[in-house]
Amino acid sequence: MSPSAAGRTIHDMVGTHHVVSLTYEIGREKIKEFARAVQDDHLTHFDDDAGRRLGYDGIIAPVTFISVIGTAVLPELFANLLIGYGIGDILHTDQQISLHRPLLAGDVLASNLCLESFRQSAGSDIMVTANDITDRCGALVATTKTTFVARTGGNPEGENFLGMLDGIMRRGG
Repeated sequence: MSPSAAGRTIHDMVGTHHVVSLTYEIGREKIKEFARAVQDDHLTHFDDDAGRRLGYDGIIAPVTFISVIGTAVLPELFANLLIGYGIGDILHTDQQISLHRPLLAGDVLASNLCLESFRQSAGSDIMVTANDITDRCGALVATTKTTFVARTGGNPEGENFLGMLDGIMRRGG
């Protein structure tokens, strides 16, 4: 937990922003690798000339590449905003992505995270986070909103989530 989050509850964190300490540089090969993995064979993900024909300097990342950045910031999201929860405690239930321009090879992106809302309903904690992603000039590249749901009172198995997962994978239960 970060020093700024120490002693605070998730209720206290609503409206709080956290600038992620690391940036993410989008590599050409990572774009190609991701496009192959998601079976997106559009030429602009592999060929500089195809990207240039659309007015860009080279290849363009698939829209869903933004999830790579979202995954990279998860440790800081939990340490600084989703106080009292771990990755094994939550279920990712909704995702909204607003791209303000394509993601390009060579982009160096920064993330500004915010816990937008927290509410409890029917025994569940519902949290909405936002991630404003900017380029090295500070221009907004993308905004994502993610909804997470957790059991109110936490997940009693949460502390041992990785051990349980290991047991399932090794012994089938």
